[in-house]
Amino acid sequence: MSASGFFVAATGQNVGKTTSCLGLVSGLQKRLGSVGFLKPVGQEHVTTASGNPVDKDVILFKDHFHLKETCEEMSPVLFPKGFTRGYLDGKIDHGDMTERIQNAYQAICRHSKITVIEGTGHTGVGSIVDLNNAQVAKMLGVQVLLIAPGGLGSSFDELALNIQMCKHHGAPVAGVILNRVLEDKREMILEYMTKALSRWNIPLLGCIPYNAFLSSPSMQDFELLFQAELVTGKNHRLRHFRHIRLVASSVEIYKSMIVPHQLIVTPAGREDIILATLTRYWDTKIAHAGEDLEIGMILTGRQPPKDSLVEQIKRADIPLLYVPVSSFIAMKMIGSHISKIRTEDTVKVRQAIRLVEGHVDFDRLLSTVKTD
Repeated sequence: MSASGFFVAATGQNVGKTTSCLGLVSGLQKRLGSVGFLKPVGQEHVTTASGNPVDKDVILFKDHFHLKETCEEMSPVLFPKGFTRGYLDGKIDHGDMTERIQNAYQAICRHSKITVIEGTGHTGVGSIVDLNNAQVAKMLGVQVLLIAPGGLGSSFDELALNIQMCKHHGAPVAGVILNRVLEDKREMILEYMTKALSRWNIPLLGCIPYNAFLSSPSMQDFELLFQAELVTGKNHRLRHFRHIRLVASSVEIYKSMIVPHQLIVTPAGREDIILATLTRYWDTKIAHAGEDLEIGMILTGRQPPKDSLVEQIKRADIPLLYVPVSSFIAMKMIGSHISKIRTEDTVKVRQAIRLVEGHVDFDRLLSTVKTD
């Protein structure tokens, strides 16, 4: 099979593989026109309008890039709950899975000049069903592009493990892209990671800067995290915040801490905090010709906020989420939450594309992976 595509894998979870793929598909579309996208093995899935389950990333890429392929073509194999046990029990046929992946890839390649194949996690994910990323890349006859965190020593260590997995399965590594590189370390990392990768004759094809906005959760993310719906401000589900503040201080101290683009986490019983927030909201709106603080609230505790307070928050059109846990638990959950890019969050999608496109060497990438 000719190498009319390349496989994107990461060195670990939450490294920024989907973010990188967004920029890669966009940049390649500008240069080549027709670009295909394939997620051969998916885990987190959604149901399409036709009732078929597909990987969630497929929906994102099809909708944003207006791809011709059906979602089912782009997502040939899924690992739902209990899948691995079914495979080990002999209830799932390996040959059927590989055939579906190969047929999907061939169908996409027929009307695409190049296909971006997004893997799942690091190169070893899927090994238990004999379909890890390196195995799939080898089966499709494509090279692997590895996405790694934007460091030096630890990033190289992770790359070493993943490159060995690729070598073991006969999947050549075309290059490396580092993601979330801190600006003050950028030049140093470019120089020394290039030197380190030279021992394998693997090029560094991109060095994507850290961007706080791409990691910032929206109110919709918190709805999913806490399994709760917004009480008010539902039209601001995609609002993002520069600051997340747990408010447990006196109202006098808090008043000096109210700033725009801030998410406030406080017990529902702290009416003084809620009223102080509303007062600042309206004062700002009146004093600055309708300017919005663009804030949000997560109210916690066993007792929900009073209806009268909810009504006032609703009039201010502030997105409000009530979660029946302590503020401590809420903040702990928020602190460990990893924000993902979603189809409807078009602002974040566009920002991701701009960031990646501007920091990948597409000419070198194409000369490395495109042979036909």
